[in-house]
Amino acid sequence: MFRQPETEFMNLSAEAEAYAAADFAEVNEAFVARLLELAGDRADAVALDLGTGPGDMPIRIVRQRPGWRIVAVDASFAMLRLARRAIAEAGASHVVVPVQTDAKGCPFLSGAFDIIFSNSIVHHITDVAAFWNEVKRLAKPGGHILLRDLSRPPSPEAARRIVETYAAHESPLLQEEFYRSLLSAYTPDEVRTQLDAAGLEGLSVVMSSDRHWDVFSVA
Repeated sequence: MFRQPETEFMNLSAEAEAYAAADFAEVNEAFVARLLELAGDRADAVALDLGTGPGDMPIRIVRQRPGWRIVAVDASFAMLRLARRAIAEAGASHVVVPVQTDAKGCPFLSGAFDIIFSNSIVHHITDVAAFWNEVKRLAKPGGHILLRDLSRPPSPEAARRIVETYAAHESPLLQEEFYRSLLSAYTPDEVRTQLDAAGLEGLSVVMSSDRHWDVFSVA
């Protein structure tokens, strides 16, 4: 099945609110556990969350690593508005800084981040060369990188089965968003090719579930 790109930014308030209201607790906790496993017992770090969405991920992280400082970026104003509210309500404003910017061109110094992470941004992006080059530019040498995203199924029917399996209890709007995201996702082989083209041969690509791949480094 060929990739069917979706819109890059989730700018509609209804879409952002449906995403924020969905129950991602289990998958988000699993992502945080994997990131902290890669980072080891590191107590202090400057981290970058690319495509933070409603801000749930950095909040979960700083609850376990209060010494981390996380810059949480998103290009969508609707998403960042929800993230700012969640960060403030969690009392994490002193350690999580939300910034509206495009992940393909961030206003940060090269090598500024000890840790770069992202959950479910890559399937939104068509200019993947610009994105991976930005990840390469922003990462401090020897730092940690973890990106997780959906893997495109072999057919629309397979995508529908995944939606029915994992999102049957969610709103119709969220289910349709999930389906479109699956069709817009990249396969691990495509991601491997993207990483090699960006000179990121040192990053590994593996399937981490029946519907996700991980890109990661171990410093």
